[in-house]
Amino acid sequence: MMRLGTNAAVAPGIAPPDVRQHFEFDYSLDPGRSLGRVGGKGTVGPVLYDGPNIWRTQDTPAGEATLRITRSGHIASVAAWGPGAEVAAAGVPALLGAHDDPSALVPQDAVVAGWVRRWPARRLTATGTIWEHVVPTVCGQKVPGLNAKNSWQGILRRWGRQPPGPAPSALRLPPTAELMASLAYHEFHRFDIERRRAEAIIAVARRADTLERLAQCPPQPARERLQSVRGIGPWTASIVVLLCHGDPDSVIVGDYQIPSYVTWHFAGERRGDDDRMLELLEPYQGQRARVQALAKSAGPPPRHGPRMPLQDLQNR
Repeated sequence: MMRLGTNAAVAPGIAPPDVRQHFEFDYSLDPGRSLGRVGGKGTVGPVLYDGPNIWRTQDTPAGEATLRITRSGHIASVAAWGPGAEVAAAGVPALLGAHDDPSALVPQDAVVAGWVRRWPARRLTATGTIWEHVVPTVCGQKVPGLNAKNSWQGILRRWGRQPPGPAPSALRLPPTAELMASLAYHEFHRFDIERRRAEAIIAVARRADTLERLAQCPPQPARERLQSVRGIGPWTASIVVLLCHGDPDSVIVGDYQIPSYVTWHFAGERRGDDDRMLELLEPYQGQRARVQALAKSAGPPPRHGPRMPLQDLQNR
């Protein structure tokens, strides 16, 4: 059971927050794992770790907000700044996995049973937002992780926004949809993003207000609606909905690596495709994304063959 209060402390020298909240959970918190994918990759972004504190900035219907979440065991103390402070603070329980039920994953084999013993009670975050996840996810379409990280970091440094309140300098609000919608595709080339991905970002940005409402839809219709946008396929839609809804069955297909993680650990097969992965995950309908995450934590199959080359699009 979760209880609420208003006694979160604020460190000396930091401007008083607009909202303070104190949450107690009936499980031990692990925000590092809960929020690990929310901000995208890199040292600049909308989620930062600062000792015992996690800083998070976001847009809300009421305006921009900055959160500082301090975890201690089962307790999260929250200080929030900005016009959207109240809305953002109210979303902290879902952000830290209160909506999720890890016990719904019932092992059907020794492999998953071992993972559950090793990593019990991993909870999925639910941000309740769509647009903030689109750009970093599209940056990762069919490119190596380092390429995706560099592209996202470049975009944040060029078009990211300073958040409200006394946030660390590396904390950045993602670019607005309005700004992204106004850009030409070639303006993304400096960040090694070719026309196809750039146009996908622009297309979503132009429909961002409508697509943001998908946060209130069930996961499956949300994925389907996202895929109606040119350049947004199952891979991107699944990741966005996984982060927005915290959907444990938002199974990721179309990934270069994940099928092989699953086939290796379940069947000893180094190279897997989506069909084989889905076949092996069939007993875990409803929890397939959670099982995929555990397979990634368990490690990749033995590597053989070269890495995918990085692209250089700045002069194209």
